[in-house]
Amino acid sequence: MAKQPSSPVWMMHSPVANNLYVEDGISSVDKESVVSEIVYPIKSHKANHLPPSPHPLPPPSHEVGKKAVVYLTHTHKIYLYCLFHEQIIAELVGTYILVFAGCGSALIDQRGPISLVGMAVVWGLAVMVMIYTIGHVSGAHINPAVTIALAVSRKFPWKHVPAYVLGQVIGGILASLTLHALFGKDNLRPTLTLPQGDTSPINTIIWEFIITFILMFVVSGVATDQRAVNELAGVAVGATVLFNALIAGQVTGASMNPARSIGPAIAAKHFHSLWIYVVAPIFGAIAGSAVYTLIQLPDKYNKDI
Repeated sequence: MAKQPSSPVWMMHSPVANNLYVEDGISSVDKESVVSEIVYPIKSHKANHLPPSPHPLPPPSHEVGKKAVVYLTHTHKIYLYCLFHEQIIAELVGTYILVFAGCGSALIDQRGPISLVGMAVVWGLAVMVMIYTIGHVSGAHINPAVTIALAVSRKFPWKHVPAYVLGQVIGGILASLTLHALFGKDNLRPTLTLPQGDTSPINTIIWEFIITFILMFVVSGVATDQRAVNELAGVAVGATVLFNALIAGQVTGASMNPARSIGPAIAAKHFHSLWIYVVAPIFGAIAGSAVYTLIQLPDKYNKDI
């Protein structure tokens, strides 16, 4: 009568072992075969089943190593090239969404009033959402003034500034052209950041400088300082945009962002006072970053606190 041979405990439920049946008179040679092929197959395969190499491998030559280094270098460059373009696309799309949502809220306000508070909330939420969406990809600058200020304070490489700014401006223009197609040129003009009422150009410059200074000061604190709670960066920056829009929205339009002003200006072909909304935010952001740098401890001191 057939029976199952004895096996180690961990083999009792093995499908190979459960299907193995031998006669009572199993020979010692067969037992060795069972042990070597089923119970301890790794040793058996290492000893008997690895085909011998007909020719030993030649030692690696200098040329082979040199070609491998060149290949890896080119692969690394291609990877960095694709990664950098990924960042530019993120900035373009992020700025597009920001301008589309923010300026779109101003156009909707003309049809059914959502009030200054509603528009400020839209701007703040749009900034917050973009920070959490693309912050890990490109840093979520979505503002040429922020990019330039970070480069001036040596927290962002200058060689990437032109591409970042170009992507942001193109995103703002595309969003403005989309709104132009949806709402028309005449309705697009009120979304431009123009001095409201009898506000003089000097007052407009001061307002835009101050609110962008505040914005960049907060950005520097939550995004460039290791002591900050980075998980709340989006909330902090979004809230800053919200209250800046509340206090300056009816005075200057609260641009704080050259791309947000250049896009609608090009789409509507209306460039009145546009230079104010390019120059003032840039200098305000540089000042905000510089002031925070003065109070930010170097990394070597952070470790001792």
